[in-house]
Amino acid sequence: MASDTKATQDELNPRTKHYEFLGPPGALFITLSVPAFTYALFFGCSEKSGGCPPPLPAIWPAVQNAVTNIDWWMSLWDQEAFVAYIAWYTFTVVSWVVLPGDWIEGTLVRDGSRKKYKINAFSTFLLALGLITGLLIRFGAASFTFIYDHWAGLVTASLAMSITQGLYCYVSSFFGNKLLALGGNSGNPIYDFFIGRELNPSIYSFDLKSFNELRPGLILWALIDISMACKQWVRRGGSITDSMALVVAFQGIYIADAVYNEPAIFTTMDITTDGFGFMLAVGDLTWVPFVYSLQARYLVFNQVDLGPVWTAIVVLVNVTGYWIFRGSNGEKNDFRNGKNPKNLKSIETARGTKLLVSGWWGLCRHPNYLGDLLMALAWSLPTKFDTPVTYFYVSYFLVLLIHRQLRDDEHCEKKYGADWHRYTKLVPYRIFPYIY
Repeated sequence: MASDTKATQDELNPRTKHYEFLGPPGALFITLSVPAFTYALFFGCSEKSGGCPPPLPAIWPAVQNAVTNIDWWMSLWDQEAFVAYIAWYTFTVVSWVVLPGDWIEGTLVRDGSRKKYKINAFSTFLLALGLITGLLIRFGAASFTFIYDHWAGLVTASLAMSITQGLYCYVSSFFGNKLLALGGNSGNPIYDFFIGRELNPSIYSFDLKSFNELRPGLILWALIDISMACKQWVRRGGSITDSMALVVAFQGIYIADAVYNEPAIFTTMDITTDGFGFMLAVGDLTWVPFVYSLQARYLVFNQVDLGPVWTAIVVLVNVTGYWIFRGSNGEKNDFRNGKNPKNLKSIETARGTKLLVSGWWGLCRHPNYLGDLLMALAWSLPTKFDTPVTYFYVSYFLVLLIHRQLRDDEHCEKKYGADWHRYTKLVPYRIFPYIY
């Protein structure tokens, strides 16, 4: 009986034979470089360093002086910031537990089960905003500048949480009959720790992967933006610039949209295919809140007044991106749920499923990525063109989405075979119609 069970587990969890990110060396490089780059974006774009970026001749001596100075390394640890971050993460966990929410089933996984997920990210978001609003009304903007003043320590705290979760998920994946990610069972500890060995690590009904995707990092991003606006408000004596208002509003709407449409994430590759390891943990908890908020932080110490014309242009870019993003995702979600209010055309596949070939999804294979990129550009435009650093996010996001598109296409080719080749002839463009 034991051998039958083992055979079944071996069949469910075959050894990973194909590496991504150039295998273990690439995984190690990203594991080390993501924290380093997050710190670099702060120290290389802040008023303390002398600019964004600092004068080029001063950068290398400053780096050498910092990394060889024990006091600099010690300065990355901030006990107040650590306590604040743990309190924030605890708040999001408690909110998940106590706030009401529907339980929905995810997609069918290869062991024949469907995982259930509690839906209350939007309620958590509203509760956090309500508490911050009460704090600002009662004590004023100066009461919520802590994040700007303790930035490096908060980054360190989020990295500590990411490493802890990555190690916990890797070690726990060896105990019990766990369903492993097809891409995370290579046998190499560096690679599997990074990519995620277990598909859906959970503590009872608490699913770590979906929780981290939308709550502690994403909502913190919104709070960081508000804190940056508060810091600017205090410095300006009771006002914020139009550029800061646009960044906070655009990114806040994007975050609200994501948490409101929480069920949509359960059909994404992050949830259905990827394991949960350090890659997703550090992406959710560190990279998203502390890198994506770069423009708001920059505008605290380099204040930009746009004026009505430039403001209108930026708003138009963002609205166009949101229209494409929400419209295309709406078409996809309706179609997957058996609805087709626009009578969109599709092709039948041998698997019995259908692929859309009209509407937004007839223009290109990933119109939602196009909308995402336009919104990312709109978040950088309020900083104008004094520095390329504030355009890092849209540049990085372009590379990320192209990589994700290549992964999606490879996965779909394996899934649909000849039907995928027929589909790509009908929809030849990948992200940018008539360009790519």
